[in-house]
Amino acid sequence: MDTALLQPGQLLARGVARHLSLHDFACVEEFVPARGLRTDVYAVGPKGEIWVVECKSCRADFMADHKWQGYLEFCDRFFWAVDCDFPLDLLPDETGLIIADPYDAEIVRMGPETKLAPARRKKLTLKFARDAARRLHGYRDPGVSPFSDPSTF
Repeated sequence: MDTALLQPGQLLARGVARHLSLHDFACVEEFVPARGLRTDVYAVGPKGEIWVVECKSCRADFMADHKWQGYLEFCDRFFWAVDCDFPLDLLPDETGLIIADPYDAEIVRMGPETKLAPARRKKLTLKFARDAARRLHGYRDPGVSPFSDPSTF
């Protein structure tokens, strides 16, 4: 994909997903864990752990985000991903931190772990798998929208 077509936050998400794949995480960008929420990177690890990473490209992008605390109930760990020029003092200390660029990333601070309830984990893992499969199907078959969710029809 031509990176010139991507927005700054999407470029950060690309680097984050590349890095997390090195840790055996599968990532889906712009995943919707519940109606009204859309995470930048939703990652499922080798032991079923679920991480949410919100990518912020500048101060204004961070200041405009009023939903991030709503993501906490849909993951085991929460992270911010920013570039090396981002003013880090804006980010809450009780969250994880990833420094990223379009090609890679580094986990600087682990977010605290808050384990999901087993029923919620199962529901989210199933949704993750089905959404990822739908997207793959949509990319292979142009007649199918990769972002359609039959439950919303």
